[in-house]
Amino acid sequence: MKRLGRFVGWLALGLAGIFLAVQLSYGVRVWWWRDHNPQATAFMQASLERLRAKKPDAKLKHVWVPYERISTSLKRAVVAAEDARFADHEGFDWEAIEKALEKNRKKGKVVAGASTISQQLAKNLFLSADRTPWRKGQEALITVMIEQLMDKRRILEIYLNVIEWGDGVFGAEAAARHYYGTGAQSLGPDAAARLAAIVPNPRFYDRNRNTTWLTRKTQMILARMPSAEVP
Repeated sequence: MKRLGRFVGWLALGLAGIFLAVQLSYGVRVWWWRDHNPQATAFMQASLERLRAKKPDAKLKHVWVPYERISTSLKRAVVAAEDARFADHEGFDWEAIEKALEKNRKKGKVVAGASTISQQLAKNLFLSADRTPWRKGQEALITVMIEQLMDKRRILEIYLNVIEWGDGVFGAEAAARHYYGTGAQSLGPDAAARLAAIVPNPRFYDRNRNTTWLTRKTQMILARMPSAEVP
């Protein structure tokens, strides 16, 4: 029994060491990305693998642009659509989480989420789209790192440059060129609101660009944009 106890103890210690090493690796990369741009993300790599399974020479559409070369309209539209309290919270919107939990409880299934921009960035940079408890827990830890090591302007800059906006289309610049044939700096309110409406399901809306719901969502975002606070 003593040997078993020692084995369990050493096993627990080893697992704790692995866990801490993994968290440290995430933390170091978040720290590095405070002033260095990510070249790729977990979501980009997964998308490229999926595309190359069908077409071996497939490439992603992605061009990094600095914060000041992304239109204010797009910044406001994305914040209005994805995280209205982005400027005020510390990574988690507890009020939105409570509302989502209540809505899901009433429906008896997951129909609403409350992920902030910081949480979505954590997932995009490092994780997968799976909804497992482990993934959500890891996402929360990385979100804390992001909020502690980056300011809001940098968080939004990276987010706008790495999120998926279509099949193989990542970042604001590639999205602006893919849908409108212009740069991210030139997007007006209407185009920005439509791009923000695409974010939750980009591959679907890349194929279905004129749905009634997309038009309605665009109008809702346009109405919210004037009150959206961006860094």
